[in-house]
Amino acid sequence: MEWLIVTVASLFAGFVDAIVGGGGLVLVPALFAVYPSAAPATLFGTNKSGSMWGTAFSAWKFARTVQFRWATIAPAIAAAFAGAMLGAWAITVISADFLRKALPFILAGVLVYTLMKKELGRHHHPLTSAVREAVLAVLIGLLIGFYDGFFGPGTGSFLVFAFVRLLGFDFLNASAHAKLLNLATNLAALLLLGVKGHVWWHLAIPLAVANIVGSVLGTHMALKHGSGFVRWIFVAVVSLLIMRSAWDAFLA
Repeated sequence: MEWLIVTVASLFAGFVDAIVGGGGLVLVPALFAVYPSAAPATLFGTNKSGSMWGTAFSAWKFARTVQFRWATIAPAIAAAFAGAMLGAWAITVISADFLRKALPFILAGVLVYTLMKKELGRHHHPLTSAVREAVLAVLIGLLIGFYDGFFGPGTGSFLVFAFVRLLGFDFLNASAHAKLLNLATNLAALLLLGVKGHVWWHLAIPLAVANIVGSVLGTHMALKHGSGFVRWIFVAVVSLLIMRSAWDAFLA
């Protein structure tokens, strides 16, 4: 019965994650609720083992419709992978408590800025300088990759916002490109946690299948309804992340 509950949660997580990121908001709490005595690292590793496949399938689906800017995104993917590895190492020597308390306020800033800028992410106007775009993308990958390895919540949403605000992407293209960086950070974390035995592989398979199904549905909705739809899902997910992170930081 436990595996069925988390499998359904994985399906919904894949749906949300495919549109704008934030699937961990669904699956991670479900894993902790169903397996309260398990080691947190094992639950995080199991989450990555399922969600990574939904992210990969979503990226593949987007690639059939959205034109990826490979000159920009390829070095950013490598930077995100390296950043996530560095962040995963850093968590072994530095406490993440300060980030836990700061996260609700950072997310609130992102939300307010998005709501105030009505046209933000509605139109796709990438930077005209290819070199500047690539450098900014690498910095985004490195910094947010480090954050994902070190702490993690809201990584997909931060990537989408960074691509919209700094690179001039619309929300649909930002979500598509963010999938590739998120896939790199997930793979880095999964490799580290898997080597240390922090993955339940027997549970990873049904989670992966369910996550892919949810990802198919979410990607279809994003491509069908476009940037305006993705923008409002982004606002909804960030709002939920604010409430969830504030609860974890100050009330739990």
